[in-house]
Amino acid sequence: MKKLISLALALAPLAATGQELKVALIAGKTGILEPYAKETEAGFMMGLEYLTNGRMEINGRKLKVLVKDDQSKPDQGRTLLAEAYGDDKVDIAVGTSSSGSAIAMLPIAAEYKKILIVEPAVADAITGAKWNKYIFRTARNSMQDGLAAASTFKQGSVAFLAQDYAFGKDAVAAAREALQLTGSKANIVHEEFAPQNATDFTASAQRLFDKLKDAPPPRVLQIIWAGPNPMNKIADMKPERYGITLAPGGNILPVLKTWKSFGGTEGTIYYYYDFPKNKMNDWFVAEHRKRYGKPPDMFTAGGFTAASAVYTALAKTGGGDTQKMIAAMEGMEFDTPKGKMSFRKDDHQAMQPMYHFRIRKDQKTEWDLLELVREIPASELPVPIKNKRR
Repeated sequence: MKKLISLALALAPLAATGQELKVALIAGKTGILEPYAKETEAGFMMGLEYLTNGRMEINGRKLKVLVKDDQSKPDQGRTLLAEAYGDDKVDIAVGTSSSGSAIAMLPIAAEYKKILIVEPAVADAITGAKWNKYIFRTARNSMQDGLAAASTFKQGSVAFLAQDYAFGKDAVAAAREALQLTGSKANIVHEEFAPQNATDFTASAQRLFDKLKDAPPPRVLQIIWAGPNPMNKIADMKPERYGITLAPGGNILPVLKTWKSFGGTEGTIYYYYDFPKNKMNDWFVAEHRKRYGKPPDMFTAGGFTAASAVYTALAKTGGGDTQKMIAAMEGMEFDTPKGKMSFRKDDHQAMQPMYHFRIRKDQKTEWDLLELVREIPASELPVPIKNKRR
C-alpha cells in the first residue's frame, strides 16, 4: 500500500502537467460593438496559433479557449465572468468590448481572486478608480489616446464630440487632462455628448460650430466615437465654412475606407497594419490577408496582443496560482504586433506606442488608407497613475 501511495504522489506532478489550460474570452459579439468583438476574437486565436506554432499548447499542456458573448451588457458580462471562473475553472480571462461591461466585470475578478486581462475596453477607470490588483490591460486606455492626440494640438481651439457613456466621457476627460500634461496651448471651447446610437447630428454639430466659429484658429473638432463614425455626416454640414478642421480618432478599416474624401486630414491611432515593422506583424499581416482577403485591423491586433500576454503569463507560471501569476506579470514584457509592451507595476496598464497618421490623398489599393507621420513612443505618453493600489 505504501508503495502505491508513493507511486501516486510521484505521478501527481506529471498528471498536472497534462491538464488543460483554460482561457475565457468574453466579447460583445452581438450589439453595436459586434465588429470590434469579432476582430478581437480572430486576432486572439491567430495570436495563440502563432505563439504556440499551431499546437495550441503551452509547456506540453493543451490550451482551451472558451468564447462567451456578453452582448456589451454589463449584467451579462458580470454573469459570464463569474461562470468562467466558478463553473469553467479557467486559469485566466480576457474581455471585453464595452467599457461599461468591462467596468462591471472588475469586482468579479476580485471576488474570485482570478486575473482578468482587459481588451479592448479603454475607459481610464478600468486601471484607475475602479481598478483592483487582479486587473491587467493590454488595450490602450483613454489617456493614451488623449496624450497621442494632444501631441498634435499645439495651439488654437479644440472641441469634442463623443458618445454619452463610459467610453466617451472618459475619453474627453482624458483629452482635457492630456492637453495640460503635454503643455499644449490649445483651448477647449466645447464638449458635446450624443447618445451612443445617435444617427442625427444636426443639433450637436450646430452647437459645436457655434462655439468654434469665432474661437482663435486653428479650429479643430475632434470626434471620439466607437462604432459607426459620424465624421461623414458632420462633414456634410460643411464645417470648413467656419474654418473648422475635423480630427478623427483611430477606427476600424471599414470606417477608414469611408474617409477617402478627407485626404490630408491627420489623426492618431492605436494600430494600422502598415505602420509597425517587426517579424510578428509581418506574419500577422500576411496570414490575415491570406485568410480574410484584407489586412488585420486595430481590434484584431488588440486580440493578438492579449493572446501574447496570456501566453507569456501561462508559459512563465503554468497558471493555477494567481499570486504567482500577478508577481510574474507585473513589469512583464511581451511581444506584440506593435512591438514590445510591458505591464506597468503600479496599475497593470500596458505601456505602448501610438501612431500619428495622415489620410492618404492618393490611395493606390483598397486598403492603402493611411500614411505614417510619426510613431509616438510610450516614453512620450506620460500616463498618470490614478488608482489606489489594492
